[in-house]
Amino acid sequence: MLDTTMLPPPTTEGHDADDDALVRAAVAGDTGAYERIYRRHSPRLYAVLWRLCGGNAARAEDALQDAFLQAWRALPGFRFESSLGTWLHRLGVNAALMELRGQAGRESDIEEGVELLEQLPGPQRCAGTALDLERALETLPPRARAVLVLHDIEGWKHHEIADQLQMAVGSSKAHLHRARGLLRAQLGEPA
Repeated sequence: MLDTTMLPPPTTEGHDADDDALVRAAVAGDTGAYERIYRRHSPRLYAVLWRLCGGNAARAEDALQDAFLQAWRALPGFRFESSLGTWLHRLGVNAALMELRGQAGRESDIEEGVELLEQLPGPQRCAGTALDLERALETLPPRARAVLVLHDIEGWKHHEIADQLQMAVGSSKAHLHRARGLLRAQLGEPA
């Protein structure tokens, strides 16, 4: 068990102070505190992972569980340099991206996305306001979807995405451009 006297003092900023106290309690062995951390942070993290996994609930749940298992193991080393939510978010995204890296060799991803778009009936493609953006994201090729979600939704920089997906910065930009174009086509917007 970790000596909690070595940890920095708790912050006084509302939610972060609550998180800091929960981290300290969990490190001291309080599994109920860790459960509260899970309940507090898992819904938002799951939403991000679900998008990264293309709407595949099983893969998103696996990534979420992987992230929280990693967090449990690494929690004694948490240095309070960022918020707990930010730290957990990074663990979750990394877990989802590990699977994505395993799919990196699939050159047909872009072609599959284009084929899915071409198979949609015309009126459905033009009814952009009726389409759910989440469904449109699901049709994107996995790497293009990951870049779009991380850049446009999560606010990551291209160099961060490139590092995580093990690609060149230019490739990240190209995937983002492609993903945006496919989404515009899906939603019936002019290119």
